[in-house]
Amino acid sequence: MRQSYSGVAVPADGEVIRYENGKFIVPDRPIIPFIEGDGTGRDIWKASKRVFDAAVEKSCGGTGKRKIAWLEVFAGEKAFNTFKTWLPDDTVEAIRDFRVAIKGPLTTPVGGGIRSLNVSLRQILDLYACVRPVKWIPGVPSPVKHPERMNVIIFRENTEDVYAGIEWVSGSAEAKKMIELAGQLGKKIRPDSGIGIKPISPTSTKKLVRKAIQYALDHGRKTVTLVHKGNIMKFTEGAFRDWGYELAKAEFRGQIVTERESWILDNKEKNPNLTIEANAALVEPGLESWPAENKEPIYREVKECLEAIGKTHGNGQWKKKLMVNDRIADSMFQQVQTRADEYDIVCTPNLNGDYLSDACAAQIGGLGVAPGANIGDGYGLFEATHGTAPKYADKDVINPSSVMLSGVLMFEFMGWKDAAELIEQGIAKTIAQKTVTYDLERLMEGAKKVKTSEYATAIINNM
Repeated sequence: MRQSYSGVAVPADGEVIRYENGKFIVPDRPIIPFIEGDGTGRDIWKASKRVFDAAVEKSCGGTGKRKIAWLEVFAGEKAFNTFKTWLPDDTVEAIRDFRVAIKGPLTTPVGGGIRSLNVSLRQILDLYACVRPVKWIPGVPSPVKHPERMNVIIFRENTEDVYAGIEWVSGSAEAKKMIELAGQLGKKIRPDSGIGIKPISPTSTKKLVRKAIQYALDHGRKTVTLVHKGNIMKFTEGAFRDWGYELAKAEFRGQIVTERESWILDNKEKNPNLTIEANAALVEPGLESWPAENKEPIYREVKECLEAIGKTHGNGQWKKKLMVNDRIADSMFQQVQTRADEYDIVCTPNLNGDYLSDACAAQIGGLGVAPGANIGDGYGLFEATHGTAPKYADKDVINPSSVMLSGVLMFEFMGWKDAAELIEQGIAKTIAQKTVTYDLERLMEGAKKVKTSEYATAIINNM
């Protein structure tokens, strides 16, 4: 272990979190790097740190048995102003060395150079799963009639798609070459187009889906839904769906059933004498009008399903399994508005997950109360999901709940569930008392507006 990072000494009384045989070993005084964030991040972090420390202290009965040894590291404007770089190497090394870290919102530099600090951290450390729980806290104003129906966890692939894509500006030599190549492949593109390419791989897709399914099984969730635009982008997003199902069947066969498999099994249970052809017609309405060569794959699907899992999943046993299904992205955006309670764990490529998580968060009070986690194999980086709002910086007015709830995710990740529950309960009780920051106060009748720091004090008192 190094003695310092970017000139900041490592806490002498702290210990390193270890990762051995796929499991984290967390000491009672773990060293956790933090990035306070830009703009409002300074106020948010001060308030959140007080809540984190109080929750840890109260979780062990005030004995001091557990304590976080905080280590400040730098990124964003503070790093640039001090070190003339937006993301110092020491920051990445500290997160890599200590494995668990938390951050406030960061500015994305405008212009050339680094595309996004958040994206860079995810890609450098291979934090391939962006985990965004979206659950309504009673009392938080919502634009929908039934916000209590929203309780999903979005697993968003974090390292590929357009965020790892390549772009060429309109009129550039590179764009012209790509347009010419497309023409050779039979694709006509307007000659003045800008060009972008997005990669989606089976490697990253399967890592994400594996993480989502394992989480669902560990936490007793009911469904995992693969969200994609595979009806149009068949070899990227359509492949995301196919690779997801492939992974589910290969590694979790005894514990899962796909939606189509459930239809096949249910049809057979309702009518044991049902032929394969008749079963297929129920699975694919209108199948009788299809060409013969197109019917055969559906017949084969039904036959292989019954042979493979008829005994293990039949006779209603499939109803006890984790359901894996898929939805087209634009349809899913509608469904989370109208019937969110039908969904549980949601698995998406990068861009779809970005849109979908914000759309879901809007129903439960906005990004100010939406936490986020970036998880890799052996690493966890927890973060606010909102922007820096620089015009409110240092005014002690911003809602810090996003970072605080990200701390809840961090403590759960570390196995400190008692501290996590104290924070959740403290926030819920404070909001129920209508003691809130200005963003919620203006939407809540009879609410008391408090400062960021005062909101933190109320949460600590309500733990």
